[in-house]
Amino acid sequence: KPDTKVRLQTNKSSSVEKYLQPFQLSPETLQEVSARLRKDLLRGLGKHSHHKAPVKMLPTFVRATPDGTEKGDFLALDLGGTNFRVLHVRVEEEAQKVLKMDSQICAIPQEMMLGTGEQLFDHIATCLGDFLESHNLKGQTLPLGFTFSFPCEQLEIDKSILIRWTKGFNCSGVEGKDVVQLLKEAIHRRGDYHIGSVAMVNDTVGTMMSCGYKDQSCEIGMIIGTGTNACYMEEIKNVKRIEGEDGRMCINTEWGGFGDDGCLDDILTEFDVEVDKTSINPGVHIFEKMISGMYLGEIVRLVLVKMTKDKLLFKGQISEALGTRGLFETKFISEIEDGLENAKKILTELGLDWSLVDASVVRLVCDTISSRSAYLCAAALATLVNRIRNNRKLGHLKTTVGVDGTVYRKHPTSKLQKAVRLLAPQCDITFLVSEDGSGKGAAMVTAVAQRPAHQSRLLEESDGEDNEEEEEEEGQ
Repeated sequence: KPDTKVRLQTNKSSSVEKYLQPFQLSPETLQEVSARLRKDLLRGLGKHSHHKAPVKMLPTFVRATPDGTEKGDFLALDLGGTNFRVLHVRVEEEAQKVLKMDSQICAIPQEMMLGTGEQLFDHIATCLGDFLESHNLKGQTLPLGFTFSFPCEQLEIDKSILIRWTKGFNCSGVEGKDVVQLLKEAIHRRGDYHIGSVAMVNDTVGTMMSCGYKDQSCEIGMIIGTGTNACYMEEIKNVKRIEGEDGRMCINTEWGGFGDDGCLDDILTEFDVEVDKTSINPGVHIFEKMISGMYLGEIVRLVLVKMTKDKLLFKGQISEALGTRGLFETKFISEIEDGLENAKKILTELGLDWSLVDASVVRLVCDTISSRSAYLCAAALATLVNRIRNNRKLGHLKTTVGVDGTVYRKHPTSKLQKAVRLLAPQCDITFLVSEDGSGKGAAMVTAVAQRPAHQSRLLEESDGEDNEEEEEEEGQ
């Protein structure tokens, strides 16, 4: 922690607090954030309100979490950027293990990212064929989990329509089409191997499922990395877009969009507004921009620049690096929080003329902004666990959250965990760090879908667990 004695050696202390105070959210404010998200969850689940809801609450058609009886060999495809992975995963019931047998990374050349959809899927089918050939799997017809990390509208477990390309992709003839069908057609064009059933997987759902085999009370997945998102098991009768009353379905909340309708404007700082304004998608994913790795470093940089301009830091001298957008990396925050020596080293690398007091103030800024990220995440997570508890009419809920993402892995998580306990006192929450959600998790989704008597088991599970009406829930 920053040395408070060093801070108080200077009359700058009260001025520094003036900059940091807007980032410090009281427990009452966090409860209010949680209550606003609860209303937005209901809007996203509603049959007529979901179109305009900032929190999309997308049905995933994943209707159960692992129960330990899953077994067999599966393939997984993970496409989310300039590389994609092919994996062979084995689920061993006796050992209760999910093993990555083999994997291979294939590059996607720049020209292919901008070419035709047919070219892209032919390339994927070729790489998958080469992988099966080299691992002697071509004779088998294995089920496949497909993590496709682009905005899609999922219509069934094996039917997913690409809404739009992101991340530098712009292949023609894919938007508005079913990506599972495009993959199957490309494999069919080759004609030298077959795959079994396909399950489309969102990476957040994969995170939940990869933890769910180890801990069968895992019913929430959360990612806090470059972006942020979460999923959880909802009662099907509350998912108004889906026919049916019995059982549960995993909902991909897309909570990064929370606040896109202006409902968080009262807690945004001038620095958040600036980060949003200069981003590639102004006005979109407001919650994500306050929390995730893509933006935290830039928030810190803007605060340091303002303090320096006001002659509170670095003798009023802004170095070229500190003055350049994007050059204060989010990874610097956790490194600076780790110790004063790191802070000195990073400030020197950024070309700044620092004093010991400056280094301590920078640590305080980093700690304040990463703490806000943890507390906001805790408020959102508390909304989900409280909802599950209310849905099931439980006095007390014991549940596990599968977590992934560099921000979660690299920052102290005690603040997030403590804040969730405060905001959801009737819930006992265990956190489990996911192992390869987009690979092993995708295979696990497929394994659960393959389970014998899958539907009848779900009906048994849901028996007698009616949940309250939306109006009652909203009034709580």
